[in-house]
Amino acid sequence: MIVAILVLAAGTYAFRLSGVLLRDRLELSASLQRLLPISAAALLAALAATAALMAGSEFAGFARPAGVLAGALLAWRKAPFVVVVIAAAAVTALLRLAGLE
Repeated sequence: MIVAILVLAAGTYAFRLSGVLLRDRLELSASLQRLLPISAAALLAALAATAALMAGSEFAGFARPAGVLAGALLAWRKAPFVVVVIAAAAVTALLRLAGLE
């Protein structure tokens, strides 16, 4: 087990080091340079959607996505972060209390 961890650690370090060492040898087109930040945002949005909608391999129910939606709406309206978190938790908790899992 220790050998596997050390091999994975060395591979990860080599992969990261190769990016630094090969940075000057790789030319990216202008369109690709424009798309890379967008792809990072799309990946983050997909991760957030999966976390909001799924509990393991099953649908999380309607309470969690409703709480996320309430928090997103308040964040969009530029509410303070504490208000966003408390409101999202409250919406989720109240819906679960009402029996809407």
